Amino acid sequence: MSNRSGVGRGMFGVAGSGDTSGYGRLVPPVNRPSSSPRPYGGYFDDIVDRLVEILGGRGSFETSVERVMVHRDQLTLCVHRWQLPRLAVHLRDDEALRFELCAGVSGVHYPDEAGSELRAVYPLMSITHNRRIQLEVSAPQNDPRIPSLFALYPTTDWHERETYDFFGIIFDGHPALTRIEMPDDWVGHPQRKDYPLGGVPVQYHGAQILPPDQRRSYH
Repeated sequence: MSNRSGVGRGMFGVAGSGDTSGYGRLVPPVNRPSSSPRPYGGYFDDIVDRLVEILGGRGSFETSVERVMVHRDQLTLCVHRWQLPRLAVHLRDDEALRFELCAGVSGVHYPDEAGSELRAVYPLMSITHNRRIQLEVSAPQNDPRIPSLFALYPTTDWHERETYDFFGIIFDGHPALTRIEMPDDWVGHPQRKDYPLGGVPVQYHGAQILPPDQRRSYH
């Protein structure tokens, strides 16, 4: 399995914020898995082979799936965003697959990966066959649109709203894509790594503690 190398910049990764917590100086190396060679192991090969068959051959499969990754005993299919609903229908309805449950949606932000800065990750589970996989879909930050899976998996309703709220991914076709935790008039998406580190003043034992972006920096 090959890896895509890079660096991680702490919890927030915001430069010039006056952050005195130390997170801005934490820059560890990061290796993220890329395409994995076959055999994938266990039932993973059966799933990929069945999808290749359903989609009409290896070429059609590669039109829908950018790469297949196996990392820490987890199979991830990295799906072209506009092919997501088509692939999800087969994963849910085909008798040999039967991934009936989508356990939610998680957002990820890689600001240094031009053209695929935003990701949505869908964990799927087959109750019938006791199998698990996950789908990963990317979108550029300047066009953060991904088809909604609400019509196929109603369990994604609030999860897609939360991912929109915190990461700004727009799920096309969602029936009510509104903020779910932040106020409706909130500006920005606070779990993106380029979101400014701010806060509100806090009074503690009579002392007034400024928000992180207003504290004095000693470096």
